[in-house]
Amino acid sequence: MTVAIVLLTLLVGAWLLAVIEAWLTTGRLRPVAPLLAGLSHLGRESILARKPDRLFFETAPVLLLVVAVLGAAVLPLTPDLVIADLATGALFLNAVLAYVLVSLIMAGWGPNGAYAMIGGWRFLGQLIAYSMLIVMPITATAMRAESLLNSVIVESQAGLWNIVYQPLGFVLFFIAAMALAFRSPFDLPTAPGELAGGVDAEYTGVRLTVLRLARLVMLITLSAATTVFFLGGWQGPLLPPWAWSLIKTLAVAVSMLLVGYYLPRIREADLLGWCWKFGIPLALLNILIVGLLILVVP
Repeated sequence: MTVAIVLLTLLVGAWLLAVIEAWLTTGRLRPVAPLLAGLSHLGRESILARKPDRLFFETAPVLLLVVAVLGAAVLPLTPDLVIADLATGALFLNAVLAYVLVSLIMAGWGPNGAYAMIGGWRFLGQLIAYSMLIVMPITATAMRAESLLNSVIVESQAGLWNIVYQPLGFVLFFIAAMALAFRSPFDLPTAPGELAGGVDAEYTGVRLTVLRLARLVMLITLSAATTVFFLGGWQGPLLPPWAWSLIKTLAVAVSMLLVGYYLPRIREADLLGWCWKFGIPLALLNILIVGLLILVVP
C-alpha cells in the first residue's frame, strides 16, 4: 500500500510540474496538455539512430526513471509513510543519485550521435562538481540529527528548521539539486539552442516519453529531499503531515522551475569553476559552522 501511494504521489507531482512548466512557457494553463502530449508521443514511431549501442540506448531512460523512484523510496512523507526508512537513508540517497550520471552517459553514448555524446560528457563534469554540494550539506544535517536516518533528520528540526539553522547549506543544496536535475540554467546536457536537445535529441516515441517522465520525477525526488533535509519534512501546524510534505515539495519544485525560467544558461567553464572555487569551500565552511553550533549551543 505504501509503495502504491508513493508511486501515485510521484506521478501526480510529475503531472502538476508538467502543467506548470507548460504554463510558464506558453502562458496558458491547460491541465490535460501533458496527458495529451504523452499519448501523442506514445503513438509516434520510435526512430533509431543508424548505428546505436542498443543496450545503452534502450536502458538509459528506464535507468533514470528507476533512479528517481529509488531516491524517493527513502524519503518519508509522514512518520509512517515511507517505503524504506533505512538506517543509512541519507547515504543511500546520495549513492543512488550517482547513477543519474550513468544514465546520462548512456543516453549520450547510446545513439552514437555527436550532440548527444557532447551532452553526456558535459553532464559528467557537472555531476562530479555538484555532487559534492549534495553530500556536504547532507552531512551537516546528519551532524545535527546525529543520525543518517531520514525520519530522525526530520524530527531533529522540530524546534528549528535547517533552512534557518544552516541557511548556507540550504542554498548550496538547492543549487546542486537544480544542477543534478539539469534544469535551466544548468541544462548543459540538453541545451536546445546549442546541442539541438543533446541527450534528448535522438529519442522519440515511447523512449522520449519515459525520459521526460524520468526528468520530472527526478525533480520531485530532489524537491522532496530538500523538504526532508531543510524544511522540516512533514512538520507544520493545522494540516495533516502528508499535506505539509506535499505543499513544501511542490513549492520547492516550482521555485526551481521559476529560477530556471528567469536565468540564462551558464557557460560550462563558469558553471564548473564557480562550484570548485566557491561552492565546495562554502560547503566546508557550512560543516564547520554547524559543528561549532553543535558544540556551543546546547
